Amino acid sequence: MAINEEKMNELLGRFLNDFGGTFHSAMAVIGDKLGLYKAMAEAGPLTSEELAKRTGTTERYVREWLASQAAGGYASYDAATRRFFLTEEQAFALTNENGPVFLPGAFQLALSAVKSEPRIATAFKTGEGVGWHEHDPGLFCGTERFFRPGYAANLVGSWIPALEGVEKKLQAGAKVADVGCGHGASTILMANAYPKSTFVGFDYHEGSVEHARNKAKEAGVSDRVSFEVAKAKDYSGNDYDLVAFFDSLHDMGDPVGAANHVLGSLKSDGSWMIVEPFANDRVEDNLNPIGRIFYAASTMLCTPASRSQEVELGLGAQADEARIRNVVTTGGFKRFRRAAETPFNLVFEARP
Repeated sequence: MAINEEKMNELLGRFLNDFGGTFHSAMAVIGDKLGLYKAMAEAGPLTSEELAKRTGTTERYVREWLASQAAGGYASYDAATRRFFLTEEQAFALTNENGPVFLPGAFQLALSAVKSEPRIATAFKTGEGVGWHEHDPGLFCGTERFFRPGYAANLVGSWIPALEGVEKKLQAGAKVADVGCGHGASTILMANAYPKSTFVGFDYHEGSVEHARNKAKEAGVSDRVSFEVAKAKDYSGNDYDLVAFFDSLHDMGDPVGAANHVLGSLKSDGSWMIVEPFANDRVEDNLNPIGRIFYAASTMLCTPASRSQEVELGLGAQADEARIRNVVTTGGFKRFRRAAETPFNLVFEARP
């Protein structure tokens, strides 16, 4: 073989980052779970002994963990004082679960997803699906914690205002369905912003629905927010002013059937908001760091989920706008448009 040394070194450099990053997922989850990041943010520069004492952990483990964080750029180290600390940026991204950026949730999602590798490898051979409910339980919480910051930063401030007349309806008092709601983060965000409206979240995963109900009670919105176990093709109710799907349509085995059910559940002037992972129309335009995340997540989670259901369409997490449009219009909707976008999401509006 004729090996290009420069290209080989480039590949090895990429490997080193990925290899270290794989281990870092566990380090980040540990730091979040044991309160190590929060203790660092609160206390300022610390030795490993001081951090261990503040968190009730063992110094010898904390010492290695701190060094790994500093080596990866997720913490900082002052060699003169031999103390570790978080910069303001590191503290913001690693400890503020309600902020616009919260990194531990993403690592929790990824670490939980890769635990299903044996089943997914088998599915490559058999072609069978792996249902969302069949994954490690940490996935459900990690998914909420990963997506909620983006929803909090965009849903009320830009996505809903981009829909035709929807914001005014919600302010006046509207009826809303949130389908595939998971732990209910999106549902509760909307309920807090629009106190005159009523909301129903639907998800087929019973454990997530129960969790969402508890979250609604904690948020003080359970008087006008309810959660039910149901699938996208059979959820209850009609005359909804708004039906919302947040990062869920591409996971469905029969998204066309789901679209048709949405159409039948809406008022004649209602709207369907579809939030999907950002995707360009051509594969080559998605071969970037964000596309890499979504293609990998789609391999481990989204495509197996779709193949575990009827029809098994398998849109995947990088379904382009044309494919989403085809699903929606085949399901009976007459109007479809891109209403908004971020680097991570596309927001579509469909109307009867």
